Amino acid sequence: MKKFLIACLFSICLISPVMGDDVDLPASGDLWDNWGAEQNFYGQDKNVSDEDFDKAIDSLKSKKNKRAERLRKKQIPKGEEFNQANETEIINEQADKDSLPVVTIPVEIILKDGLLPVGHYQLKGEKTDDNKVVLKLYQAQFLMAELPAIETDDDFDEETITFAKWILEGEDKLKIIYGSIDLNAYTIVDISN
Repeated sequence: MKKFLIACLFSICLISPVMGDDVDLPASGDLWDNWGAEQNFYGQDKNVSDEDFDKAIDSLKSKKNKRAERLRKKQIPKGEEFNQANETEIINEQADKDSLPVVTIPVEIILKDGLLPVGHYQLKGEKTDDNKVVLKLYQAQFLMAELPAIETDDDFDEETITFAKWILEGEDKLKIIYGSIDLNAYTIVDISN
């Protein structure tokens, strides 16, 4: 193995002057002394100095800042919207939503004319023409039950304006609570065994 390595090394030494005969040793001329002096990369006539580079970067930054300032000015609301309070905005957004709160009833409820099965129901509280309060339970567009309710000023310590929830009242009763911008109400119903 040693003889083979020595033979390879010796042959490389013999061939290397032949391969590099157009280059003077040590390197001189066009190779290292004036590297990059006359090269024309990307169509440039001269090299870019550090000052020119810094000027170009600064001009790009100023253009970016002008564009950001223009976009920021466009986002500022004008007129009455700008002076509107946050609470008013939240109430308006809530009133615009047509979705009703959903309550999941985990047990069957006894009604006058049958049973209300277990399920998810959209709950809507309304005052009737004769000033009575009812809670209407919907599945899709179908009215599943209409329960008489009691209007209250209690918000049941809920964090949102619109809510629907059930609370267990003893072992055989369920309290269904409802809240919206218009009214807060509750009803107590019997559970089927």
